[in-house]
Amino acid sequence: MRFFLLSVVCCLVFAQVNAQKNPTNPVKQDTTAKLDTIAPAKYVNQGRIAGQKAIYRSLIFPGLGQIYNYGLVVDDVKAGRTEGKRIGQKLYIIGKISAIYAGGTVLVMSYIDNNNNYRRFLRELQYRQLNGTPDPDNGLTQYPDVNALTVAKNIYKRNREVVLISLVGLYGLNVLDAYVTARLKYFNVDETLSIKISPTTINSNTMYGFSNITPALKLTLRL
Repeated sequence: MRFFLLSVVCCLVFAQVNAQKNPTNPVKQDTTAKLDTIAPAKYVNQGRIAGQKAIYRSLIFPGLGQIYNYGLVVDDVKAGRTEGKRIGQKLYIIGKISAIYAGGTVLVMSYIDNNNNYRRFLRELQYRQLNGTPDPDNGLTQYPDVNALTVAKNIYKRNREVVLISLVGLYGLNVLDAYVTARLKYFNVDETLSIKISPTTINSNTMYGFSNITPALKLTLRL
């Protein structure tokens, strides 16, 4: 009988200890601390993103960056983010695209013309060095002097190089214009920015204890 009672007591004690180790209702963790430590949303520089997109498009093909900026203006008008239809700004961008293609066309035609003339005079010089007489099929018999042919060849060669440099400059200007226009679209100046000009006086001569009062203007910039 004692053994039976002792066994029951041991079973009850074991059950109590096991219940303490494995509680049926675990304590819920406080998740508010984790919510408080969530980092704020990262700032997105829209002007930088737009500028990069405009650069990539202009590098791929001249004028695509300006077309991208035109699309940004159209999107703002459709979304109601700007007042009016921005017709002047649209015409300005279209004018820049037209100027890029018009200037590029003129420069390409000038390059082709100067390059053809350079090769023409070069062939004439090579022919005369070999045969001693003008080439009847080249159409340069009116240049009897070889020195005149050399000068003309050098002029066309120099013009060809100048036109080529101008083409590279136009291409770079096209990229720069697209980038600056895209960045300035998202450039926001705060309303607190102001400039104030007011009259004042300055002491322009402090030698020997004498003072010379000179009228001046004071510029105050408020940021």
